[in-house]
Amino acid sequence: MKIIKYDQYPESSSTPPPAPPPAAKRIEVDNPASKPLVTYAILGITISVFLAQLLTQNTMGIDLPATYLAKYNQLIISGQYWRLITPVLVHGSIAHIAFNMYALFIFGRNLEYQYGHGRFLLLYLLSGFAGNVVSFVLTPNPSLGASTAIFGMLSAQGVFIYRNRRFFGNRARPILSNIIFILGINLILGMSPMIDNWGHLGGLIGGLVFAWTAGPLWEMKADLSGYRLVDQVEKWQILMGVLIVFIAFAALAIVRWF
Repeated sequence: MKIIKYDQYPESSSTPPPAPPPAAKRIEVDNPASKPLVTYAILGITISVFLAQLLTQNTMGIDLPATYLAKYNQLIISGQYWRLITPVLVHGSIAHIAFNMYALFIFGRNLEYQYGHGRFLLLYLLSGFAGNVVSFVLTPNPSLGASTAIFGMLSAQGVFIYRNRRFFGNRARPILSNIIFILGINLILGMSPMIDNWGHLGGLIGGLVFAWTAGPLWEMKADLSGYRLVDQVEKWQILMGVLIVFIAFAALAIVRWF
């Protein structure tokens, strides 16, 4: 009986049989969120508050939610500290809320997939807080609107693309250029005296700092089915990002109080 080794072929065969094609390796992203539930919740709450604004204006002659939630410096100084975050819930017109909620819908869903529910909510709230603190410090005018948080989301999206640019290849540069262009145009438009551009700038900085310290940083890992992109940021880094943004902007607000 003739034995054929694995690295040999029968003598009657002049050429080895063709090797099977290598199995395609899949690259999957280990996203922490499967549905943008927080984004939808924020949309629903904000729209509900705006409907309450319209209702109270038409029935009572006063915008009751804005009266209690908008940023008024003197009321903040007198102890109504919640006004450093609640302005993200109230808006000045249908066009105002439509623009902000459209931006939240477009950018919020992608960010929530990447960040996960809890970290995305922290990004939104911290960006809104940072924007309202800077507005509180640098302008005496009342203000309201979710654009402080929206600017934080835009800067966080840019940081995410930049930090993980090796996985985006040639797409990274045009995506970053587009985000910078959108931010630049909106900051220029924000120079209008009716727009709180200081709040926009504060939200942008708050979102950028949080994204850089606590945002997703992908690492490629191999398993039997292929490759997987896994976020290597740990919980203590997220907590550190929260503390950095909150303490820095809270200290800025305290300086303004005194």
